[in-house]
Formats: sequence, C-alpha cells, structure tokens
Amino acid sequence: MSFLDHVLQPPSYGWQDATGKLIKPTNKEIIIEFFNRINIFKDRKNWLPFFSWFKIICLIPFFFIFLTNYLSWWTLLAAFVYSMIIMGTHGTIWHHRYCTHGAYKFKNAFWRFFTQNLTINVIPEEIYVISHHVHHAKSDQPGDPYNAQAGFLYCFLADVNHQPIAKNLNEQDYKRVKLLMQHTGVSANTYKQYQKWGSYVTPAYAIASWLLNWSFWYFAFYLMGGHALACSLFGAAAFWGVGVRTFNYEGHAKGEDKQREGIDFSVNDKSINQIWPGIVAGEWHNNHHLFPKSARSGFKPYQVDLAWYYIKLLHRLGAVSSYRDDKKLFYERYHNPYLQAKEKINKS
Repeated sequence: MSFLDHVLQPPSYGWQDATGKLIKPTNKEIIIEFFNRINIFKDRKNWLPFFSWFKIICLIPFFFIFLTNYLSWWTLLAAFVYSMIIMGTHGTIWHHRYCTHGAYKFKNAFWRFFTQNLTINVIPEEIYVISHHVHHAKSDQPGDPYNAQAGFLYCFLADVNHQPIAKNLNEQDYKRVKLLMQHTGVSANTYKQYQKWGSYVTPAYAIASWLLNWSFWYFAFYLMGGHALACSLFGAAAFWGVGVRTFNYEGHAKGEDKQREGIDFSVNDKSINQIWPGIVAGEWHNNHHLFPKSARSGFKPYQVDLAWYYIKLLHRLGAVSSYRDDKKLFYERYHNPYLQAKEKINKS
C-alpha cells in the first residue's frame, strides 16, 4: 500500500468492503466509534482527538454566557463577524493553504507564529493536515476521511473517527509524517515519543500553546470591550468550531452530483463552489480541488477571497517571501476553453 493508504488510523467499521465499495456505517456505529476514540482512560494515544473536542467543550459555556448575559446588537454583530469571517478566513489561510498545501512561504518564524495565532486556537494542525492530504488523494472515494457520500455524521465526527494518524506507523512512515508537518512549526514527538503518545505533536506543546493563546486573546478582548466582548468572541469560536465540522459535507454537495457547468470545473470529485463559504472564508472549494497548491482560490471577478488578500498583503509587507497563484492557469486550461466551446455551439 502507498503511504497515504495507511497513514490514517482506520475506523473499526473500515473504509471499504471486500468489493472495494465505500462502507457506510450506521449513525450508531459512528457514535460508538467516536466515544471509543476519545476514551483516554482506555488508551492514552487517544489524547489528541479528546483534546480537540475538550477545547470545544471549554468554549461552549462562553457561548451560553454570551446568549444569557451579553446579547445585544453590537455583541451579536461582533460574534457574527468573528466566527463567520475572521475565524473562517484564518482557517483557510493557516490550516488549509499554508499548513497543508504550502501555497506560500513566510519570511521567518515570527510571521508564521503571528499568523498561526491570529485567532483563538481551536483545531490541532496535525489532525487537519495529514488527513487533508489523504482527502485530496482519495476525494469522494473509499478512504476519504470525510467522504460526504457516507452521510452527515460521518463527516461531522471525522476529526475523531477518521482523521487522526495511525498509531502503528513504522519509523520510516513517521518520518514522512514529520516531513508533511515540519514547516508548520508545531513541536514534534520523536519516534519513541510517538510510540508512547500516538501523535506527531507533543502534549506539552499542544497544551501550552492552547493556554497561552486563550489567555492572550481573552485579555486582549477584555481590554477592547470587557467581559461582554471576550465572552461573545469566545462563544463565537465555539460556534465556528462546531460549524466548521459541517463544511466538507456541504462542500462536496452532501455526496450528490450538484456541479454546475461553467462554475465547477474539477469533475473528478463532487466538490462545488459555494457563494457563502467563498465570500466569508475564501473557500471556493471546487477551484481549490483544481489547484490545491494555489494561494488564491477565488479566480473569477465575483469570487471574493479574503484569505488571498491577507497573503498578498503580507507579501507586500515582506512577511511572505513567495506564493503560488494559479489564476492564469485556471483561465488558460478551463475557463477560456469552456467559453470558446460554448461559443462554437451557439454559432452552429
């Protein structure tokens, strides 16, 4: 098997049956798998998926405090902008285009750290990055960790059930994991430590970076707007942290064929370009599947790409040393040929 065939920990119900068809587990099977995978008393190697959801649990009280104590027009607006636009765009900038695809490079570690911590820390880089490489290699096929054809819950709980790295990688394969992660600046376990903890990231780094990040942002928000603003934005982070887990199900059309001629050109998968995720987070998902290593995914004039604007701004400031922009290739390979073919049909 290739590296990407076995780098992720397979679920107990498996990826595919004996005939190679996608296994679609029942909701009960998915939920049982979820609780088994976050059981740190059963196996300490479950610590990272547990930690990922523990942060969400810690954020949820802020959401209810916001609703019951601080709900007003201005806190609602602040929470909306922070969850929908700021955190959504940051996820695209950091986790998606930099950590996974290396679409641009920072001048130095300071700007990498600055960008990493632009928002409240929610998603562990490791869980996102390695599984996303598999997603692109196996989009909408068995083994895709968030295959929309297996249903909503299959995607929603994928960060626990399907995305963590395998716990029994040999040393050579673990080195390949390190190669995919080393540019992120996340502190890595040695192979011996990986055998103990079952993760790339060290628990000490994960916990320390989480506590420092949350402490900084709560204090900063408090200085800007008191407990009202701090609780509202931490509550907004909870809303985003839950909502982002629904994206790939929606971004791959709920497993259906909903691609539109002249809009969605990546036809080897079910990804679609959606107006709302595109405008608020730069997630023109079908464009991204065409050119995954591009720092820009909003190719057409109406396709607003806030993540690209941030990357371009940092480049002009000298903080980003280089980037890849495939807009020209998009028009040359896909959009212009489509328009020319359509024109010929209209003339005939």
